[in-house]
Amino acid sequence: MGRVLVVEDEEKLRRVIELQLRSAGYEVDQAGSAEEALRMAENADLVLTDLRLPGMDGLELMARLREQSGRPAVILMTAYGSIEKAVEAMKAGAEDFLPKPFSLDHLMAVIEKAFAHRALREENRQLKAELSSRYQFDNIVGRSQPMREIFNTLERVAPTRATVLLCGESGVGKDMIARAIHQHSPRKDRPFVKINCTAIPENLMESELFGYEKGAFTGANTTKPGKFEQADTGTVFLDEIGDVPAAVQVKLLRVLQEREFERLGSNKTRHTDVRVVAATNVDLREALEQGTFREDLYYRLNVLPINVPPLRERREDIPFLAEHFVHKLGRDLGSPVKSISAEAVQRLGGYHWPGNVRELENVIERSMVLASGTVLEASDIRLDTEPRTRAAAAGEGFLPAGMTLDQYEQSLIREALKRAAGNKSQAARLLGLTRNALRYRLSQMGLDPEGA
Repeated sequence: MGRVLVVEDEEKLRRVIELQLRSAGYEVDQAGSAEEALRMAENADLVLTDLRLPGMDGLELMARLREQSGRPAVILMTAYGSIEKAVEAMKAGAEDFLPKPFSLDHLMAVIEKAFAHRALREENRQLKAELSSRYQFDNIVGRSQPMREIFNTLERVAPTRATVLLCGESGVGKDMIARAIHQHSPRKDRPFVKINCTAIPENLMESELFGYEKGAFTGANTTKPGKFEQADTGTVFLDEIGDVPAAVQVKLLRVLQEREFERLGSNKTRHTDVRVVAATNVDLREALEQGTFREDLYYRLNVLPINVPPLRERREDIPFLAEHFVHKLGRDLGSPVKSISAEAVQRLGGYHWPGNVRELENVIERSMVLASGTVLEASDIRLDTEPRTRAAAAGEGFLPAGMTLDQYEQSLIREALKRAAGNKSQAARLLGLTRNALRYRLSQMGLDPEGA
């Protein structure tokens, strides 16, 4: 049932209340003063106290109880002329009040209601704790069915050493998922080394991954270990694995199969113990068909595939992500914005989010910086919709005169290659494409992807 502490300086009334509560199944302690009650309140679920007490009164007792970790609920007993004080107590956090004189039936009704509220609060606390653990994996937020399935998969996958392949559009959170896998694995105290395969020039990728010896090439003035050596006993995250050139794919396959490699300029075989997590925003099966990605490497990487859906396919996560970012960015930015309105969330839910979760976070941050109040309103939300709308509405002048869409795309590709001095990786970055996507477009243009 619960334990009640009765605080009343009139012994006769205190005894009557105690007998009534015990007959109803409650455990009861009693005190004749607030000072005595403070020494006994640690085990109490509910404190029933008179407002007028010798020494410390009931309001001060309630304030002192609120400072304790247990913080039992408080019901105040008040004389007829103290109703205003009772209202003040309710505003200060009292559970309820009993005007004297009261019947025993009224007493029991108030006590039972207080314990019912306590049970609801405890149930709500447990549900929130369950939701937090079930719908949030580190800082990855989601309550949609696809995200629940991903969280369940992560819980099973993370403790193993199996290779994981994360598939999904840019901005869906593959980086955070990779870090979460590492943090929930036995390797969490060992290195986590991220390798952005798109950002490394093709001619430097082998030396970056596997290291090099002094004198291995012009400018190699010292010996440098590669990323796989740095990550030994930890986790290597190969981001945008589809951009790894064919020559390096062979050596990467060897690392996955044999856990061994040689530094550039060395014949000494080195061994490494790493867990590999890879990510891609392109369809590697399409790359297999085009011959730009090795089939044996694909199957080595695709041991445990996790497909992360775009935000537009899990719109029910938007309210929770928006609230999460408001709280997170509020701390980081020192912003006065503390919450987000339902209208603002509704506006966010109607957007198509081509940049996915990363774009949502950027929009929330920009909107919070420009907002003037403590609540992020719909009018504060800055979405990147107007330039597209104006361009589509303009119609004429959208493409250069006399050019088709294919011709315009080809001119952009040629200009990017010119600016990059023929470096396809750099040209792909200028165009916002992966290297394999650029190679595919070059072949469609009738150009040799290698000689272009």
